[in-house]
Amino acid sequence: MATLGLNDVKTGKKILHNGDPWIITEADFIKPGKGQAFTRIRIRNLKDGRTTEQTLKSSDSFEEADVVDTDAQLSYIEGNGDERKWVFMHMETFEQHTATLAAMGDAWKWLKGEEECVVTLFNGNIVAVTPPKFVDLKIVETDPGVRGDTSGGGGKPATLETGAVVRVPLFVNQDEIIKVDTRTGEYDSRVK
Repeated sequence: MATLGLNDVKTGKKILHNGDPWIITEADFIKPGKGQAFTRIRIRNLKDGRTTEQTLKSSDSFEEADVVDTDAQLSYIEGNGDERKWVFMHMETFEQHTATLAAMGDAWKWLKGEEECVVTLFNGNIVAVTPPKFVDLKIVETDPGVRGDTSGGGGKPATLETGAVVRVPLFVNQDEIIKVDTRTGEYDSRVK
């Protein structure tokens, strides 16, 4: 594994810290008027999502984490509740990997099956899943639309087939299929 010095510490790099893979979400080089320059980084644990800040001196270094981002398709979901497991298959090698609820993060809200995702592997295990940017999901429960409702209103909550709840415009009805932006968790449009 490569060792990263102070000059190599940049946003998006994946490092090994206390035996776990972390991703650098912010890196600020600070040069005070007096004293030694240092770098302040904010890192997020890829296994459990915790974030923390670290201050690095010029002599500090990190091991680069041996993680791999690869495309995989969600094959199926097994189990119920917190015991659920998501099984992903690499489309070229047909190799299967299983993700736990902790590795899924919020991605489980948007996946029902056969979506192409980016999975992050660490030592052959999935530590993070990135869903597609947009997904089409069916509304299973929402208040009925009333004649005269327009898109300019405040909106109403709608439960989707995966169990996620999003705010939709007042004119959207139950059993309609909508497009949702998975990065923000917001309604984008109706699917015709």
